[in-house]
Amino acid sequence: QVQLVESGGGLVQAGDSLRLSCVASGGTFREYTVGWFRQAPGKEREFVAGFKRYNSNPNYEDSIKGRFTIARDNAKNTLYLQMNSLKPEDTAVYYCAADRTIISSYVRDHRHYDYWGRGTQVTVSS
Repeated sequence: QVQLVESGGGLVQAGDSLRLSCVASGGTFREYTVGWFRQAPGKEREFVAGFKRYNSNPNYEDSIKGRFTIARDNAKNTLYLQMNSLKPEDTAVYYCAADRTIISSYVRDHRHYDYWGRGTQVTVSS
């Protein structure tokens, strides 16, 4: 069973950057499909970016393409999310998620991930 711990959130102004990190322990990181999700108050948790297991090609949600970059370091068991040109609408709690058995069709669906971190708050002021 893998444990996930996020860090790197904070309060920034519009246009600023942040880098989130998610450190995994208790499992072989490369065996997991991993992703970043976010949840704003009153809204459903949504997919931001991720990697399928054994696949180095990232997937992104359309609204953050060109601004956010996801990276994965299997040697360090760490997932990153570089967020540039932040907007107030990016304000949310950002969660790291992992799963070993999720099928490709569901990688953007938070309901199919078994393992979650506690989240890190990102607040972007205008």
